Amino acid sequence: MFRVFNALGEISFAFAGHAVALEIQATIPSTPEKPSKIPMWKGAVGAYFINAICYFPVALIGYWAFGRDVQDNVLMALERPAWLIASANLMVFVHVVGSYQIYAMPIFDLVERMMIKKFNFPPGLALRLVARSSYVAATLFVGVTFPFFGDLLGFFGGFGFAPTSYFLPSIMWLIIKKPKRFSINWFINWVSIYIGVCIMLASTIGGLRNIAADASTYSFYT
Repeated sequence: MFRVFNALGEISFAFAGHAVALEIQATIPSTPEKPSKIPMWKGAVGAYFINAICYFPVALIGYWAFGRDVQDNVLMALERPAWLIASANLMVFVHVVGSYQIYAMPIFDLVERMMIKKFNFPPGLALRLVARSSYVAATLFVGVTFPFFGDLLGFFGGFGFAPTSYFLPSIMWLIIKKPKRFSINWFINWVSIYIGVCIMLASTIGGLRNIAADASTYSFYT
C-alpha cells in the first residue's frame, strides 16, 4: 500500500507543470482581442493528453507484467529484446535532454538573478555556463548518490508539487472568482481540492516510509 501511495506522488511529480506553465504563458503575445489564455489552454490540454497516453500505458503494463517488484526504471526489469531496450533508453535520453532544460528554466533564472545581485556576476554566456552547469552537476550528484530516487520523487511530488499544482490554484480561484455555490465550477474545484489533499497526504507518507525502508539497507556508492 505504501508503494501505491508513493506511486501517486511520482505521478504528481510527472504531471506537475505549474512553474513551467507560467514561464511559457509569459512569452505568448497577449492582447485584449487575442488573450494568451486561449492558445495556452489548448497547449496545456494537448500537452497533458500526450503525457497521459505516453505515461499511463507504461505504468499499467509495467505493473501488470512485473507486479509490485517492478523497478523504478521499468527498462531495468526487461531482459529482451536488446534492440528494443537500447532504443527505449535512447528515447529517454533524448526526452530528458530537451525536457530538463524547460523544466529547470525557472530555477536557472532564479540562480542567475541571485548571482547577479549578490555576487555581482556580469550577465552573459559565462554566467549561464557556470550557473546552469553547476545546477546540472548538483542534480546529477544527488541522482547518483541516492538510487532510491523513485522514493524521493514520490515524496517531493506529494509534499511539494501536489499542493501547488492540484489544489492551491483551486483555492485561489474560489477566493478570487467567488463562483455560485454548488455550481459546476464550484463543484469541480472542490473535487480537485479534495483529491489533491488526499494525494498530498498519501504520497508524502508513502514516500517517507519507502525512503526510510530503502535507506536502511543501502550502502553509498557500492
